[in-house]
Amino acid sequence: MTDNRPDPDALLAKVQRDEAAARRGRLKIFFGANAGVGKTFAMLAAAHAARQQGRPVCIGVIETHGRADTEAIARDLPRLALRELVHRGRTLREFDLDAALAWGREQPGGVLLLDELAHSNAPGSRHARRWQDAQELCEAGLEVWTTLNVQHLESLNDVVGGITGIRVWETLPDKVFDAADEVVVVDLPPDELLQRLKEGKVYLPAQAERAARNFFRKGNLLALRELALRRTADRVDDQMLAYRREHSAAAVWPNRESLLACVGPGPASDKVVRSAARLAQQLGLDWHAVHVETTRSLGDAARERVRRALELAQSLGARTAQLSAPEAAAALVGYAREHNLSRLVVGRREQAWRWPGRPSLAESLSRLAADMDVLQVALPTAARERGPAGPPARGLPSPQALRGCAVALAGVGLTTGVALGLLHFMAPTNIAMLYLLNVVGVALRFGRAPAALAALLGVAAFDFVFVEPRWSFAVGDAQYLVTFAVLLLVGLVIGQLAAGLQAQARAAQERERRVRGLYAMSRDLGAALVPGQVAEIAARFLRAEFGVASALLAPEPGAAPGREVLALLPGASARPDLGVAQWAFDHGQPAGQGTDTLPASPCLMLPLAAPMRLRGVLAVAGLERRWSPEERELLDTCAALLAISLERIHYIEVAQQSTLQIEGERLRNSLLTAVSHDLRTPLAALVGLADALKLTPLTPPQVEVADAMRRSALRMSALVGNLLDMARLQAGAVPLNLQWLPLQEVVGSALASLDETLAGLEVVVDLPADLPLLRLDAVLMERVLVNLLENAAKYAGGPIRIVARVAGPRVEIDVRDAGPGFPAGREARLFDKFERGDRESATPGVGLGLAICKAIVQAHGGQISAHNVATGGACVRVELPLGQPPA
Repeated sequence: MTDNRPDPDALLAKVQRDEAAARRGRLKIFFGANAGVGKTFAMLAAAHAARQQGRPVCIGVIETHGRADTEAIARDLPRLALRELVHRGRTLREFDLDAALAWGREQPGGVLLLDELAHSNAPGSRHARRWQDAQELCEAGLEVWTTLNVQHLESLNDVVGGITGIRVWETLPDKVFDAADEVVVVDLPPDELLQRLKEGKVYLPAQAERAARNFFRKGNLLALRELALRRTADRVDDQMLAYRREHSAAAVWPNRESLLACVGPGPASDKVVRSAARLAQQLGLDWHAVHVETTRSLGDAARERVRRALELAQSLGARTAQLSAPEAAAALVGYAREHNLSRLVVGRREQAWRWPGRPSLAESLSRLAADMDVLQVALPTAARERGPAGPPARGLPSPQALRGCAVALAGVGLTTGVALGLLHFMAPTNIAMLYLLNVVGVALRFGRAPAALAALLGVAAFDFVFVEPRWSFAVGDAQYLVTFAVLLLVGLVIGQLAAGLQAQARAAQERERRVRGLYAMSRDLGAALVPGQVAEIAARFLRAEFGVASALLAPEPGAAPGREVLALLPGASARPDLGVAQWAFDHGQPAGQGTDTLPASPCLMLPLAAPMRLRGVLAVAGLERRWSPEERELLDTCAALLAISLERIHYIEVAQQSTLQIEGERLRNSLLTAVSHDLRTPLAALVGLADALKLTPLTPPQVEVADAMRRSALRMSALVGNLLDMARLQAGAVPLNLQWLPLQEVVGSALASLDETLAGLEVVVDLPADLPLLRLDAVLMERVLVNLLENAAKYAGGPIRIVARVAGPRVEIDVRDAGPGFPAGREARLFDKFERGDRESATPGVGLGLAICKAIVQAHGGQISAHNVATGGACVRVELPLGQPPA
């Protein structure tokens, strides 16, 4: 009989969750496939309806993107003022979290509208992402309504990027979406959305034209719509399963078709798996494959069939599980109800004889689950030729069985001897209980067959020794026939139950031992500080659990992504094949022994997949061992724990390095600022003295010395100026004076200030006449061009070219020279502070010019890069946003 009483711990946890949910505010997400489907409009319309019902409603932040209908419906709702933040000289307006919390305290039960949940907040905000703001608001008891597109979900980000060719960088974890109290799907057919785009209801005309050519293609919209609906359906399905578990729902709800393949130990197991896989593929269903380990003991051949069948099911896309229960049918039905599986696939057994009243598995399932479909798969021809379904004919009994039979025989003899001594004190019917005690002892120690033998021998010994006429198998009183039958039946039942309980106890002890081992390993991994310690912990666990040697391989530090080379970590007890391990790491799939890839390898290679990326490979030397599904599951769990531990250690190292770099940068900036200020005054004095000397009558050699002194002082003054500018830019103390200016003026000013430097060099300027105005800080952008032209002049080797052109939403400005070019592979590092192309070069400089250019360009919202020209020379490219210049 199944115990359906609720678990007290589960009830307590549910009460605690309900209390926490009552204190916490609700999160409601208006979810759509892409921009323009009407998420913000639907949220604002729902807000108006809530306001009419008397609920306080306030807009925290709304992004209308210039849509007239959205702006009109948002006009009548109260808004919180946005907070202004200054970042790199620019004033940014962001959502004011503190004002929202204060409003929530004044308006209990109010609703706050927070558009674009995946938005990245400006530097200086309390949280990096807007979804973190929403979480804090909900924790404070405020109800938050927000919007989200499917491409912003972390798990689907790469999928959407593969479909559209555009990677979205603002994402949020799926757990935020799954934890939302309510998700409202806002859907719009692709044709209607494209019509809205043409009418300018999604983007402004210029943006709409670019969107229609790139992201808003009909194929993209169809794919994104399917992703959004499927993701919502998965969330609803999870909620339904959680509700069923919480309310102990017994009946299967056929809201989503799914299959359960019942894997047995017989030859038909692989046929059942393949049939279920074909059916699931044809109908597009999810499916599971389950084997139930009952109290019946299985031979090695049967266990091997079960292992292979479950591995086959897993390779065909099923979720696999192994259960332990006294009755297979009840366990299978319970699993199906728990996972809401409506169809069960079993093998049809053809047996010439069966115990009367003992139904087949299919009949038991039909009786226990009248609301489920039971599909039977015919037994394969090869299995029919071997006879009835089930394990093949057994060979000689195992040594354990023979030992059990001997103990049963000896136990019956000992019991008979003891009973003879007690014959004068006990009635014969009470003596029969001693034989039952012997049956229980044999069953607990040796299993069913020896227990059945003990029951039979006990009845025979009782009849021969204690029943009149004694010392004969003849029965004088017919009533003893009933006694013999009951004694034999009770003995067999007790033996069966005792053996089953013993088998379940052993299975429970084995599971408890493995869980205890995993707990000890996870505790040790939590204290590990270097990868070598992780390798030692893994080797110790695998040796204790499976008695096998192992090794841990991790990528060598400093390698570029996609080019990592594995190296053996210290603490390894096995010597794996590095080529097989590298293949497993590169492809993210198991390889080696027991797999379909390089199975001749003596080691099983398991990739260590952490949440962010692969962290290495676990090599297990199995010595041609066949891993059972339970053991493979334990190995996979071990590999997951090792991957998480290696990733944790990696990020600890990253945090330490970042802390050191921050402290080093802070110290260096303070030193630069102090030294630079102290050097400017004497340098100005040197320049002034050199100019004063030139006003006095001097001989030609003296004039040459004065000029050299003046040039050196000016060069040193420029270097000090660079140091001061770098320190100010990093401190964010340089405000931008942005004006709409023609690029020609900035280029002309830069060339005019470098007359002396560029003397004798050919400078070619190629600026289109129709180049649009750019929003620039003229002084800072002139400084960028001056630094680039000075660098070009140092290594010119030919004419210097300044070329500009419009490229999409940006303007590209190239400064090229005909010199030796940049060192290959170091183009990006040249924009770091104190980095020079050739450290041994006699050309003066400290490596700050390009770093200053990068800081200024990024403050303008642009990008800067360097590359070598195919025909010779170097090119530095500045990309600036076009913006919307005034008419």
